[in-house]
Amino acid sequence: MVASAFDLLVELERLGRDFAADLPAQEDPGETWVGVGFRLGGQRFVAAMTDVAELLKYPELAPIPRTKGWVRGMANVRGTLLPIMDLNGFLGDHASSLTRLSRVLVVPIENAYTGLLVDEVFGMRHFPRESLGEPPAEVDDRYAPFVSGRVEHDGEQWLVFSMRSLIDDPQFLRVAS
Repeated sequence: MVASAFDLLVELERLGRDFAADLPAQEDPGETWVGVGFRLGGQRFVAAMTDVAELLKYPELAPIPRTKGWVRGMANVRGTLLPIMDLNGFLGDHASSLTRLSRVLVVPIENAYTGLLVDEVFGMRHFPRESLGEPPAEVDDRYAPFVSGRVEHDGEQWLVFSMRSLIDDPQFLRVAS
């Protein structure tokens, strides 16, 4: 006897359910802290996921006259003008060298955005909440005002970079030379 199209679909659904793998268990969001990992020089940082709107490859820039050396220029990202700042340069270290690993973290500031050039981005990182701790006693003076804590996980230490502290820093807002 020929089965109807409906009967065939029902049988296919049953077979699919019989062989389907279960979805991985969802972690309780209260148990993990999510951040975006990045590198400046040899130091690993992580910023809260809520503080980073987007990650970009280094875009083409138009220069902005009469600004400090750490202001790289202005990018047009999907019709929105985005100033790009060299985070290494702002923190008093040498200007970042552009490599294939260089990325821009897009960070919200009030009703706008700014881009922060970093040496490398490691993507999203999930850490157990209990691994969050106080900043280490010895943090490079350049970074100390912007480090709000640390995360130690799987034998690695990450400094928690506070985008809010950066945005609130009067020196960061003074871009004119």
